[in-house]
Amino acid sequence: MGSETVSNPRSLQDVSGAPGLRGQKVTTIQKDGLISFMQSIVLNTQLDSKEPFYVLDLGTVVSLIDQWARALPSVRPFYAVKCNPDPALLGAMAALGSGFDCASQAEIESVLGLGVSPDRIIFANPCKTEAHIKYAASVGVNLTTFDSVDEVEKIRKWHPKCDLLIRIKAPDDSRARCPLGPKYGALPEEVEPLLRAAQAAGLTVSGVSFHIGSGATHSSAYRGAIGAAKSVFQAAARLGLPEMWVLNIGGGFTAGQPFEEAASNVREALQAHFPKAQGRLSLIAEPGRFFAESAFTLAANVIGKRVRGELREYWINDGIYGSMNCLLYDHATLKCVPMACSSKRANPTCEGAITYSSTVFGPTCDALDTVLTGHWLPELQVNDWLLFPNMGAYTMAAGSNFNGFNTSAILTYLAYSNPS
Repeated sequence: MGSETVSNPRSLQDVSGAPGLRGQKVTTIQKDGLISFMQSIVLNTQLDSKEPFYVLDLGTVVSLIDQWARALPSVRPFYAVKCNPDPALLGAMAALGSGFDCASQAEIESVLGLGVSPDRIIFANPCKTEAHIKYAASVGVNLTTFDSVDEVEKIRKWHPKCDLLIRIKAPDDSRARCPLGPKYGALPEEVEPLLRAAQAAGLTVSGVSFHIGSGATHSSAYRGAIGAAKSVFQAAARLGLPEMWVLNIGGGFTAGQPFEEAASNVREALQAHFPKAQGRLSLIAEPGRFFAESAFTLAANVIGKRVRGELREYWINDGIYGSMNCLLYDHATLKCVPMACSSKRANPTCEGAITYSSTVFGPTCDALDTVLTGHWLPELQVNDWLLFPNMGAYTMAAGSNFNGFNTSAILTYLAYSNPS
């Protein structure tokens, strides 16, 4: 998995020179200068088209890498590409020393295209198509996960030199925003038969993988999962398998206080179950939301308005079938702030203005395309804007082209916020 460790470049130059960012303009902003920067984008480039756009704050990404390194210095992050495959974000993560969790040939191609070595990739999909396994073998991606006998047979046939991680079901993922246990992970009684199957196939099981669920809210689940992983290490030793050396603690991390609590639980569980493994055990994780969510802010233009008594109804040019699909698929809670560049240029954030209970619709002709209800907003006009923070996780990655509104066409502008 490579000998590189997570580094912490502190300058804009270190990140902006990375693959995926070369040749792109990166604007340095003050820590609290995001809204002013987005207003300048509207006034300088969006007066005619008024298309939705993102801002990726690379300074936030650097800060999050630093937080990870402080809280979990022994655990190397392998960024989950599925969360947000934006090339600039991938390039920044590569420059910062991250590995990558890929689930398909296309994701592997996007990472390798940045010049990333294949030993910095884990093919972390427990059920892969045969064509994608063949591709991984051809490019030297030699670490993957499995949780079934059929997967063992596919790997034996198409990538027999690949190291395997047995994916186990975490004992508790019931409080995750998106539980994964119902779909993936070997049950306790399935572990030894799977290890025997891999052994009989001549494959090397190098370690254990688990995932407590995306957007976990019950971080003590890491304790039970790490304990369950230790029992798999012990089972492999009883069966006479080569000594395992990899523990993949998956994802589920959210920036802020939830991460601090999760990191504390991980550290304590590792000390309890793997106290003498330092130096011999390679620890990795698959964070996606942790790095992507707060780094992106979305701007959507108000394209329509209706007043019904005290209720204000607005239409914007992104919605449920675009970036806001996270409301359905990621169970997200959205917030927004006004940017009234058209109607209130002297006070674009509408400070001190009277607010009204408002509904915000997306642009499609489906009534399901409702972004916010009962949200208090100041009086806005057509061509004003709404800004949505924390829009980097499972947003643009899962958007569609329904009704002719193309999520993949939304532009991303790059900023670098100074920490001071």
